[in-house]
Amino acid sequence: MIRRLVVGISGASGAAYGVTLLRRARQLGLHTHLVCTPAGLLNVHHELGLTRAQLDAEADEVHGVGEVGACIASGSFATTAMVVAPCSMKTLAAVAHGFGDNLLTRAADVTLKERRRLVLMVRETPFNLAHLRNMTAVTEMGGIVFPPLPAFYLKPVSVQALVDDSVERVLQLCGVSEALPQPWQGL
Repeated sequence: MIRRLVVGISGASGAAYGVTLLRRARQLGLHTHLVCTPAGLLNVHHELGLTRAQLDAEADEVHGVGEVGACIASGSFATTAMVVAPCSMKTLAAVAHGFGDNLLTRAADVTLKERRRLVLMVRETPFNLAHLRNMTAVTEMGGIVFPPLPAFYLKPVSVQALVDDSVERVLQLCGVSEALPQPWQGL
């Protein structure tokens, strides 16, 4: 069976998480399906300097955010997991309330209804009460809210090292046995 990973990139800061996830998934032999919102693409360009074509080249298959008839919009299309990296508060709210008005939020809804692993790398601080309630709702539905908080105890030497560790942890949460997050070894 093909191991498929759906990767959503929405309009929060942290485009490096989504791009790094796509690159690492390819290294591990996962077949990736990318869906990126317009605001997500804006951040990819602003934060990483990548064009749409360069972003698309990182994925095995690319779907437009308006293509609600794409394969990833159906529960009959088996996937290993879905990760939204980064996940804006708008996307979080849409997922929390079942508002599947675009392909990214529809694919997330399908992931939840099929009881598959959904990981949302939410990016916003501080949280307001609506954010917290939406995170609670997604968690109660079986999703995982994963703010990419840095593990400074690993003594990272670069921002990319922090991003890499978060991506490895997310892949492990998705059930990818080859993921290699650095475990805490104790003092």
